[in-house]
Amino acid sequence: QVQLRESGGGLVQPGGSLRLSCAASGRTFSNYAMAWFRQAPGKEREFIAAISRAGLRTYYADSVKGRFTISRDNAKNTVDLGMNSLKPEDTADYYCAADSVFMTGPLADYDYWGQGTQVTVSS
Repeated sequence: QVQLRESGGGLVQPGGSLRLSCAASGRTFSNYAMAWFRQAPGKEREFIAAISRAGLRTYYADSVKGRFTISRDNAKNTVDLGMNSLKPEDTADYYCAADSVFMTGPLADYDYWGQGTQVTVSS
């Protein structure tokens, strides 16, 4: 089992920045690929970004490419999501996820999930 806990959500104005963090515990963190997803009210869950176990590969959804950055620190058991140029349509609950397989895209099905952190982009 891997336990995940997100933090860093909040209210930010359009064009602003926010950094989310996800802390993992329970198993060897470097054995897991990590990803971020989000779910807006009334919408389906959306894959945002993923990073491989050693951090050598990253992948982004088109909707966030160039604005969001996923990174990990295997010594600290954390994965972060840096978000810049935020838009109102980025408003959602954001979740980190872990899996032994590096998966990307809308069909990515990760095994372990955090509880989520809310991000609201509004003036």
